Amino acid sequence: MVDNKLLPKLTQNLFEILNDEEFYDITIEVGKDPYVKIFRAHMVILYYRSSYLQRILSTNNIKKNDGTLMHIKLPNILPEIFQIILRYLYCGSLTLKEYDTLDIIKILVAANELNLQELITYLQSFLIENKKQWMEKNLDLIYQMSFENNSFFELQKYCTDLITKEPDKLFNSTNFSLIPENLLISVIQNDKLQISNIKIWNNVLKWGLAQHPELPSDVENYSKDDFNTLKNTLQQCIPFINFYNLTSKEFMDKVLPYKRILSKEMYKDLLKFYLSLSDPNNKSTIDSKIITYQHIELISKWINRLEIMDKLNSPYKFQLLFRGSRDGFSGEKFHETCDNRYRTVTVIKAKDSNEILGGYNPVEWRSDGSYGTTKDSFIFSFDNDDRIENYILSRVMNECYATFNGIFSGPSFGWNDLTILGMSYDFGSFCLSKKNFYEKLIRKTENVFTVEEFEVFQIV
Repeated sequence: MVDNKLLPKLTQNLFEILNDEEFYDITIEVGKDPYVKIFRAHMVILYYRSSYLQRILSTNNIKKNDGTLMHIKLPNILPEIFQIILRYLYCGSLTLKEYDTLDIIKILVAANELNLQELITYLQSFLIENKKQWMEKNLDLIYQMSFENNSFFELQKYCTDLITKEPDKLFNSTNFSLIPENLLISVIQNDKLQISNIKIWNNVLKWGLAQHPELPSDVENYSKDDFNTLKNTLQQCIPFINFYNLTSKEFMDKVLPYKRILSKEMYKDLLKFYLSLSDPNNKSTIDSKIITYQHIELISKWINRLEIMDKLNSPYKFQLLFRGSRDGFSGEKFHETCDNRYRTVTVIKAKDSNEILGGYNPVEWRSDGSYGTTKDSFIFSFDNDDRIENYILSRVMNECYATFNGIFSGPSFGWNDLTILGMSYDFGSFCLSKKNFYEKLIRKTENVFTVEEFEVFQIV
């Protein structure tokens, strides 16, 4: 059995070795002029504690026959930071509470250069667990630093998750305009970003304009060269903006003034699309009180297992089969209308809320108390009926329990993963959503809620 009570003495002895002025056999020149400091150390400890230093020492003859000391240089590390690192290399301990957050960041960067993986992991965990407030305030710095270093996986995940849920923390940060183009693209191409498309466009535009403060403040005063300057700056970002999910007013007010930075082909397609929305005979309409054509397009992509930015050649046609307010909130009526129908999409509007929920069932509905088997069903939610950006998609995990054909209930996915229950003319309908046989919860709560409206479509 190891007695940890003996370790403090060992640590103390190692610290004394670090401060030894007689038996050291290597000097390390750290920093750049005029901030340079020489450290004394012991090659055997450096060799076995850092793979980076091991490589340097191996490529420079460790044993010198002329009696001169080994000397190496580390110009990219600050002397005060290396002193902290050196103590860690000897004693295996680090008291981070005595350092401010920026110093811990510098220690992390230095640890990465010296390939101290144990320390890198420890420092990332410490920052995430103890310095969240500071990191949120300086998210632009942390985000850029983490993605410039492939070893900072935990910080990368932390930043990605935070920006996905609260992108304004990055977009509204003081130095947002200073982040490099590749990092901006990595943010806006995240299809789970919980922000409207018009806000994405506004922030990309803000970033582009910040790169050229010499441009006129009013776009009406732009010259041809001004537009070309902005176009060249944003040409890599524009393909990741989903202009088709803006309102007509947003397109007219926020995009049209900058039409000259778009390609002629893109501008022509967008103009045709938004003009067609005013045509009542356009295919981009749907007989629904709950969803829009934009919802149809996204659900069609999910059915085809496409990513949100993938091109959809032609969305499915949604043919209305059932509507609660029209046909009655009755389980019997639902089954009478929808049984033996394949490839159906159910959409549900929660009462006193903007929330929309739904599911896709590629196999037939029945009313025999059985489970439907398929690996292609999914359930989903949108937290705003006017926007499609904030959604949750959850695919079936156990294909043997994809749907449930309850005799008295409405559409049911999994085992109450999404179920319309209590259907009656007198008392209306209630809905329940829990996590059982699908990947994730699609609501923030598992409480039963009242159904204001629900519709079932067959896709053709």
